[in-house]
Amino acid sequence: MAPLLKVSDLTVRFGGITALDHVGFTVETGRMVGLIGPNGAGKTTVFNCLTRRYDADEGTVDYVGTDLLSVPPHAIAALGIARTFQNLGLFPGMSVRDNVLVGAHSRARAGFGSAALRLPAVRREEARLRDAADEILERLGLTDVADHPAVGLPFGTLKRIELARALAAGPRLLLLDEPCNGLSHGEVGEFADLLRAIRADLEVTMIVVEHHMGFVMSTCDRVVCLEFGRKIADGTPDEVQNDPAVLRAYLGTAA
Repeated sequence: MAPLLKVSDLTVRFGGITALDHVGFTVETGRMVGLIGPNGAGKTTVFNCLTRRYDADEGTVDYVGTDLLSVPPHAIAALGIARTFQNLGLFPGMSVRDNVLVGAHSRARAGFGSAALRLPAVRREEARLRDAADEILERLGLTDVADHPAVGLPFGTLKRIELARALAAGPRLLLLDEPCNGLSHGEVGEFADLLRAIRADLEVTMIVVEHHMGFVMSTCDRVVCLEFGRKIADGTPDEVQNDPAVLRAYLGTAA
C-alpha cells in the first residue's frame, strides 16, 4: 500500500537561513508519527509547509497522489487535513460547541446565496453538522461544557476543545503541534489514551510535533528527528531514542 503522505527533499530558506534542508519521510495510513528535535530544528516549519502557510523552495509533498505544495492554503482542509496549534487558537467568547462547529465549516456544502436565504437544505445541513459536533464533544468528554464560553476553562479542557475542532473537519490526516505542552503528568497520559482511541475508532493518521519524549516514545509508531533543519534519525521509538545522533542533539557530545 502506498503511504498516505510522502515528503521528499523538502527545503525551506528564509533569506540566508535554511530552515529545512532536503527533509524526507513517509507516513503510512493509520500510523502515528512523532516529529521531534531541539528548538529550532524545523518541526513547525514542516507543519507550515504541509498546511501551505509556508512555500517550499525545493521538494515535493505527495498526499494520496496530490502534491500539496501546489494546493492553495484554503483548499487544504477540504483534502482531509486538519491541524492543532501549540498556542491555542480558540475563540474565547464563543461557546465550546460553536468553536467546534468552526472546524466543521470545511464540510459544509451550502453556497453563500442559499445560506443567506436559510433554505431548507441549509437548515438540514446545519443540523447535521451540529449533531456531528455534539458526537465529538461527547467522545472527548466535553458535553458538560458545550454551552460554556471557551474563556476561563482549564487548560487541559482547552486542549481537548482544539482537538475536537480539528476532528470536526473530518480529517484523514491530523497534525498535532505540541498537544502535551502545558499539561500535567496525569493529563498527558489521558491525552495519549484519547489519541489512541481516536486513531483506532476514526481511522485517523497523525503526525505529532512534541517535546514530551515519554509521550512520543510510548504513543507513536515511528519517530523522525530533526536537527538544524536536517533529518538525523527515522525509525521505531526504540531505534530513535538509542540513536547516537539523537543523543548528541539532545544531550550534547559527551553523551
